Amino acid sequence: MAKFKFEESMLKLEETVNLLEKGDLTLEESLANYESGIKIYKQCVSLLDGIEKKIQVLTKDNDGNLQAKNISDSD
Repeated sequence: MAKFKFEESMLKLEETVNLLEKGDLTLEESLANYESGIKIYKQCVSLLDGIEKKIQVLTKDNDGNLQAKNISDSD
């Protein structure tokens, strides 16, 4: 299985959206492209969710000491 590449996937997703917006496809082609676009979208979201969980933010506590917090904890 080829390694998932976010940037390439986003370009493919943009191409898919452009094809669908043109309206030149048959119903079957539109459905196939839509399903492919949804699959790519879900892969991108899954990757971003995983990355968000890994990102940490450095913050200072009241004593001026640096602490690492998960980005989701800093909201």
